[in-house]
Amino acid sequence: MFETKIGIDLGTANTLVYVPKRGIIINEPTVVAISLEDNRVLAVGQEAKEMLGRTPETIVASRPMKDGVIADYRVTEAMLRYFINKALGNIRFFRPEVMISVPGGITSTERRAVIDAAIAAGAKGAYVIKETVAAAIGAGIPIAEARGNLVIDIGGGTTDVAVLSLGGIVNSTSVRVAGNRLDQAIIDFVRKRHGLAVGDRTAEEIKITIGSALALNDEEVMEIKGRDMISGLPKTVTVSTNEVVSAISDDLGEIVRAVKHVLQETPPELASDIIDKGMVMTGGTALLRNLGEYIAQAVGVPCFVAEDALLCVAKGTGVALDNLSSYKKSILSTR
Repeated sequence: MFETKIGIDLGTANTLVYVPKRGIIINEPTVVAISLEDNRVLAVGQEAKEMLGRTPETIVASRPMKDGVIADYRVTEAMLRYFINKALGNIRFFRPEVMISVPGGITSTERRAVIDAAIAAGAKGAYVIKETVAAAIGAGIPIAEARGNLVIDIGGGTTDVAVLSLGGIVNSTSVRVAGNRLDQAIIDFVRKRHGLAVGDRTAEEIKITIGSALALNDEEVMEIKGRDMISGLPKTVTVSTNEVVSAISDDLGEIVRAVKHVLQETPPELASDIIDKGMVMTGGTALLRNLGEYIAQAVGVPCFVAEDALLCVAKGTGVALDNLSSYKKSILSTR
């Protein structure tokens, strides 16, 4: 009740809420279900995700964040209010200060939309921090030192790559290729190869269960159910790991190109630090099997997955909010 600071990792796929001294207290899908009849929010988070692809005509379940930025302002505001109330309780004496992570490639207009949505949802003050900086802080990387650190944050909507030194970003890039694009690639592949229409949830399940960035000699298989594209009737087919590898290879290639682009623009002294220490991956999609090895082979620099990769950004927002004076260089704007 008396907590007045919360950090929010407002992701395209999942939203995580961090409260200092309590840790991550919410980890739910970024999905909102709305009744079209009276324009009312019916469900948020896990409950709304269960409705994806299963709603009647009068209800729409959707993701209000697209490629890491707000696609539907009103729905995002309702979702933020839900998460703030769930974190701190409906009865509280103080309006909280909120730190929200945003993709590196965000525009000033998009950044303002995030801040305005947080204020409208009940925050006293709103701060914005880039995802790569928050991820590095959450992963325990000493970004304040005069040493180069390369962070690759691969979430649901965007992949952010940045070289950090002395508490700031030396150079960075953000590409709108991440977990959701991989899911879409799997959907397209299954439709083309097996003539089967499947939804986002099935594609995500395939990616998590049998997906890999590199081809395997001892591959796994998985039975999936969907709608036959020709007959329109339900049908079951079997998909293998190496089929998934083939489906997502082009999108993974874009992530590698983003990493190479950042390295090519990095000053030589910092580049030598990165070769010594390796690159750190964070975000949910970083957990894709063999992804670190795939990037290391393509770039020629060791690549590691951070501990608690999914939670790094949320932890980093909380730590930065708790130590505002130390990280003021890294915070984009306030209100």
